Amino acid sequence: MKILITGTTGYIAKRLIPLLLDQDHELICCVRDLMRVPETYKNHPLITFLEIDFLEDKPELHFPKDLDAAYYLIHSMSTSREDFQALEKRCAINFKNYLEKTQAKQTIYLSGITNSTELSKHLDSRKQVEHTLQSDSYALTTLKAGIIVGSGSASFEIIRDLSEKLPVMIAPKWLNTRTQPISIRDVAQFLNKSLMKEELFNGSFDICGPEILTYKKMLLQFSEVRGLKRSIHTVPVMTPKLSSYWLYFVTSTSYKLAAALVDSMKVEIIGKPNNLTTLLDIQPISYKEAVKNAFGTIEQNVLISSWKDSIISGRLNKKLSKHINIPHYGCFKDLQQGTLVNRHKTLDKIWALGGQNGWYSSNLLWKMRGIVDKLFGGIGLRRGRTHPTKLQTGDALDFWRVLYADKKEGRLLLYAEMKLPGEAWLEFKIVKNKLYQRAVFRPRGIWGRLYWYSVTPFHAFVFKGLIRKLLKP
Repeated sequence: MKILITGTTGYIAKRLIPLLLDQDHELICCVRDLMRVPETYKNHPLITFLEIDFLEDKPELHFPKDLDAAYYLIHSMSTSREDFQALEKRCAINFKNYLEKTQAKQTIYLSGITNSTELSKHLDSRKQVEHTLQSDSYALTTLKAGIIVGSGSASFEIIRDLSEKLPVMIAPKWLNTRTQPISIRDVAQFLNKSLMKEELFNGSFDICGPEILTYKKMLLQFSEVRGLKRSIHTVPVMTPKLSSYWLYFVTSTSYKLAAALVDSMKVEIIGKPNNLTTLLDIQPISYKEAVKNAFGTIEQNVLISSWKDSIISGRLNKKLSKHINIPHYGCFKDLQQGTLVNRHKTLDKIWALGGQNGWYSSNLLWKMRGIVDKLFGGIGLRRGRTHPTKLQTGDALDFWRVLYADKKEGRLLLYAEMKLPGEAWLEFKIVKNKLYQRAVFRPRGIWGRLYWYSVTPFHAFVFKGLIRKLLKP
């Protein structure tokens, strides 16, 4: 079958695509920016990439007509400069308009469980998207998931941060809210096996794990799996804003995501019974099993996707290609260069920068910059990296975003997503037997210039020390 995939670079789609390829389906994968095409699938014979932004209606776009089905996996868990509900609705309307002109018989939409009378803003938006996607031209199948547990998921990483960092927690009362978590493996199976199942046409189904747990129990069970002894005490005095800051400072999440999660966590999310598990022959695993599976994936360094690699997890909201040409005029620069001793070893070091590997030199200064960024509402260094030694365009790397990564060519370009009065780039480039390291800052107003002058004294330690370590055999 010929299947359209939206949200191609997102957490869910990256887990679903391999399952569909195993069945020899032909995929049309939609991306907002062709630079973010996953390396694994760039030249895959069964995949065609379509550059499209569903926020825009472009009648002249060559949209494939001979589709059999489509997956709608476009989600936003951050607030936006505009009303995110309006943005999500606009995406759904444009998608629907495109798809109604094709031969597609089914659209599968992954939503969230919305059976409560009191919905969070994001769950209410998911419900509105479901209504918007309904059409007389194709059948809509809506799968509504609870909290998704898997390596790289936002909920998993937040629970991990809380459990591993806080032996004793004084937590908000919403930790007593009940929910029904589901493993990412099961979510991917439900999406895969729902394809062209006529019994599911124009139906809405809750998908969830076998247990109903409070967030507090999830934290305690997670700690038990990890062999950690933890004590949690809930208090009724923590406001949503304080709760958001609590999550933001303790975990690797951004403040926008923390606020969205707090808003959602106040609402009980319990799945309605249905016969989907029998119909699709899926037996969802327990929460503890999902946690064990997630760590099995992490320990093998085979993490497929992470919420941290989503563009909305930082401050970059334009196409990566808009920033790939580093400006020359009106910028401050720190240029370093050195002669290569071992090209292969130097490249390996560059491709392992950040995360648990650190920045090789002046790590304390890097950590202090991360703390300052966090205090001013930025993402800090806690976002880390998805893989310890691999990088590809679009990946998050501490408070940087990978704009370009070609190890064979010997070039890595990073864009700063920290809070700055301007824009910053960091580039590593090998030409013949030389390594060129370039830090470029384009200031915004007087504050940008003052910022550069204030940090310039530290550059002698940070950037000179970094290139020395990279060149060291």
